[in-house]
Amino acid sequence: MTDPAERHSPHVVIVGTGFGGIGMACELQRAGHEHFTILEKGDEVGGVWRENTYPGAACDIPSPYYSFSYEPNPDWSSRFSPQEEIRRYMLRVVDKHDLRRRIRFGTEVTAATFDEPSGQWHIDTSTGERLTADVFVPATGQLSRPALPGIPGIETFDGPAFHSATWDHSVDLTGKRVAVIGTGASAVQFVPAIQPKVSRMTVFQRSAPWILPRPEVVYRPWHHTMFRRLPFTRLAERFGFWLLCEVLSLGLVDAPWMRPLISAISTRKLRKEVPDRRLRAKVTPDYPAGCKRGLFSNDYYPALGQSNVEVETTAISEIIPNGVRTDDGKLHEADVIIYGTGFKTTEFLGPMAVHGRDGRKLADVWHEGAHAYLGMTVPGFPNLFLMYGPNTNLGVGSIIYMLESQARYITQAVRHLTETGPAVLDVKPEVARAYDEKLQARLDRSVWTLCSSWYRNESGRITNNWPGTVSSYRLATRTLARPDYELRTVRNSTAA
Repeated sequence: MTDPAERHSPHVVIVGTGFGGIGMACELQRAGHEHFTILEKGDEVGGVWRENTYPGAACDIPSPYYSFSYEPNPDWSSRFSPQEEIRRYMLRVVDKHDLRRRIRFGTEVTAATFDEPSGQWHIDTSTGERLTADVFVPATGQLSRPALPGIPGIETFDGPAFHSATWDHSVDLTGKRVAVIGTGASAVQFVPAIQPKVSRMTVFQRSAPWILPRPEVVYRPWHHTMFRRLPFTRLAERFGFWLLCEVLSLGLVDAPWMRPLISAISTRKLRKEVPDRRLRAKVTPDYPAGCKRGLFSNDYYPALGQSNVEVETTAISEIIPNGVRTDDGKLHEADVIIYGTGFKTTEFLGPMAVHGRDGRKLADVWHEGAHAYLGMTVPGFPNLFLMYGPNTNLGVGSIIYMLESQARYITQAVRHLTETGPAVLDVKPEVARAYDEKLQARLDRSVWTLCSSWYRNESGRITNNWPGTVSSYRLATRTLARPDYELRTVRNSTAA
């Protein structure tokens, strides 16, 4: 006979060990819930901070803010910490909370199917194993699957070619002719890092990014001592950047009058750092500030102005064995091609096949664009809670703040299921519909409607971003509203 304590302790399966998965596990532990397993396709924790090892990789949100509120780090080397340091921080959190024993590495989820009679999720993995969970929490994020452009001849190039997220460190770029395709957040970081060593670099730009000054500070030993002995100083810096991001985020939706100010700051930087008028014209954005992700850098513009760098704005027509050809017929010879072309951001949970009630496929439900109540739950998919789901990305701010809000909300759901016994929570369709209509109405007023970007899918629906401040999201997710969900008791079946 099943022990009552076991019966009322839902087993949670979390997918991914990036900040979302780690934050979810920590929150469950903090609430006293120990019945969970984490599945990770890689051989170590870290998510995007494990995968993105390109030269110059670093956070563009200040580290005192881009970290768990309950796990402060007084020893950051600088305000904008490099990739390896962030990864080590994540490892320390995992080890401190003894999470490693709960992680199954080398285990990729291929499918997840809701079983109506038992009210549980059957989770199939790449190892051929099937796990059963009472609560299923995918924390795979929006930036985990690199996207390559659909350029004709992409497979014909004779030399090394790789995406920035899968950087090939065996390739020595010294003295090489390098073609960089894409000018997003990653390229803005790796272009200055590799520019001094290459013989020639051609940067193929489809649209110029808005770039703002990066208020970098290298922390000295006295900073570290101060942060440790006087914690309020560390908290003051965190609060200061939280407040700055909150104010800036208002300009994306509710305070359009702020956008010219941001444009002016960026334009002033551009004029100061790019004296060449021809180059300046190429790298001047032709869309409103904030419509695409704003970037922070102090060395990108100076790198573009070096004698061994050329910015090419003519569209690419094809890639051939020895280089890149543009629409004007010009061949740009290259020894190496590096793609800084971003991620498949609108394909949430792909390539995982998720089936809910009555065999409904989540991909079909989302065929016109992903949507979820509070970015976490979808009608017809009981006890499925997403971390960093649809419309929870930020134009400005720390995603970790959002992840903490989601982890606390999901933990409330787990606690509720613990109290009710074997049961499922399914958000009511009318609740999810009303939420989405209100959300999309706000998004329609946002700056993100004024250009095409990775925030929008092919039909133009904004599927990624939250149209507000992080504090407004924290308030919206502060309490699990029981009336928003249908609660159905199910017969018990042991999860494993």
